[in-house]
Amino acid sequence: MKKRWIGMGLALACVCLALGLTGCHGSKNTTGFSVPEEFDDKRNYEITFWAKNDTNKNQTKIYGKAIEDFQTLYPNITVNLRLYTDYGKIYNDVITNIVTKTTPNVCITYPDHIATYLTGNHVVVPLDDLFADEKYGLGGTEVRYDAPEQEEIIPEFLEECRIGEQYYAVPYMRSTEACYVNKSFVEQLGFELPQVLTWDFVWEVSEAALEKNQDGTYKLNGQNVLIPFLYKSTDNMMIQMLKQKDAAYSTDEGEILLFNDTTRELLAGLAPHVQSSAFSTFRISGYPANFLNAGQCIFAVDSTAGSTWMGTDAPLMDISAEKVVEFETAVRPVPQFDPENPWMISQGPSICVFNKDDPQEVLASWLFAQFLLSNDVQVAYSQTEGYAPVTRKAMESEAYQDYLSLSGADNELHYRVKLDAVRLLLNHVENTFVTPVFNGSASLRDAAGQLVENTVKSVRRKAVIDDAFFTDLFDSVSSLYHLDQGGQSASPDGDDLGPLPGGSKALLLTLAAAWVLMGIYVLVGWRTRR
Repeated sequence: MKKRWIGMGLALACVCLALGLTGCHGSKNTTGFSVPEEFDDKRNYEITFWAKNDTNKNQTKIYGKAIEDFQTLYPNITVNLRLYTDYGKIYNDVITNIVTKTTPNVCITYPDHIATYLTGNHVVVPLDDLFADEKYGLGGTEVRYDAPEQEEIIPEFLEECRIGEQYYAVPYMRSTEACYVNKSFVEQLGFELPQVLTWDFVWEVSEAALEKNQDGTYKLNGQNVLIPFLYKSTDNMMIQMLKQKDAAYSTDEGEILLFNDTTRELLAGLAPHVQSSAFSTFRISGYPANFLNAGQCIFAVDSTAGSTWMGTDAPLMDISAEKVVEFETAVRPVPQFDPENPWMISQGPSICVFNKDDPQEVLASWLFAQFLLSNDVQVAYSQTEGYAPVTRKAMESEAYQDYLSLSGADNELHYRVKLDAVRLLLNHVENTFVTPVFNGSASLRDAAGQLVENTVKSVRRKAVIDDAFFTDLFDSVSSLYHLDQGGQSASPDGDDLGPLPGGSKALLLTLAAAWVLMGIYVLVGWRTRR
């Protein structure tokens, strides 16, 4: 009888546990990782590496070569590559695999996502002890390649990988946003293009470009279509505007401060330029590069990593050759409120290592993750798009300096606009910033962009943009991204990491249902026998 009661209690406890997991991912890992004294190279290890690339086959080749070169140095470590086309898919798969304990060993992801991976069962390895380990840490004595030391990683880039009091990633590549300008159009309108754009200048030029001919075409380009100012990532747009205004966004502890008076003023100031058709966004109108290259846009804001798509001679394009117009492309920082004190966001993928039961397997994973920071990998990958390496070691290498010096030599590897975008970041590293990373910071970022998108849509639908509109807007966006709930605005030490993806919820609900059925089965059996 006693055993039956114990069985029932265990079943019901498991039900409660499973149901509890559906609402909470767990708490943050606050313990360190004990680095083995020696790496056991007599054993064979098989690790998985999840990475992202778009349609750029050169990136795939670089990953393949990096794995091959690494396995030459460590023949007992086999690295299996899995490629994704979207960071969101990596995020969803990692969350789902946390539940089944089948996470990858090494993953290229974003710190905002890592904050959600940090669960009570120590999923992500804190890297502080690995950084500092004399033998296997950054630049360690037993590492079989020329790894950078911690001091050689650009501090502004490394800081983004700190969550709470610990590092949970290393930066892999970095980019910022740039404004790609049809300089020919600016001068045709009678303006001189400054080195640093201001919001007032961009709006003045954009409004001046809207004059039409009698037949309804635009005087500037002779076409039926013209969107003077197009922005791709409106989350970055709002975040950077707030930073330039020295206005609140969030605290390091995760307090949500986005919905403030400055945000209202910025959105209200955007409205008249939407109404005049001077401004639109990627999600509403389409990819800025396509409009820029077709002579249908003057200011196109996108990542420096997207520079290979921008300009008359861009090596990558989504429009046909007959639609491309000739113009001079200039690369400038994103528009500023104070050109003497510019601010631009630092962004780009990072590398995290997932914890496993075997510390030797974790060490093997770290050795590969660290290899991705070596000069050959950093320089090669940065050449595929407008990324900058994350170490001074790579930036100052002869190979990278030669690459920069050949700007304009061709329209492929040394495409001028791409290298202008890279130099923009290299010359303004001290003007870059990162947003706080905490449980729910990814949702907050999405909410910032949604405020812009909803305002633009509402203006286009001729809605009244007043205080009541912004009150409703703030409430609806806050609710949409669960920012009005404690879980999404929790601190890094909080217990709730926000809502799980649908696949994870389905799996957990299935597990919960199974435990309920088991509990019923035990209860019915007990009553029958009684």
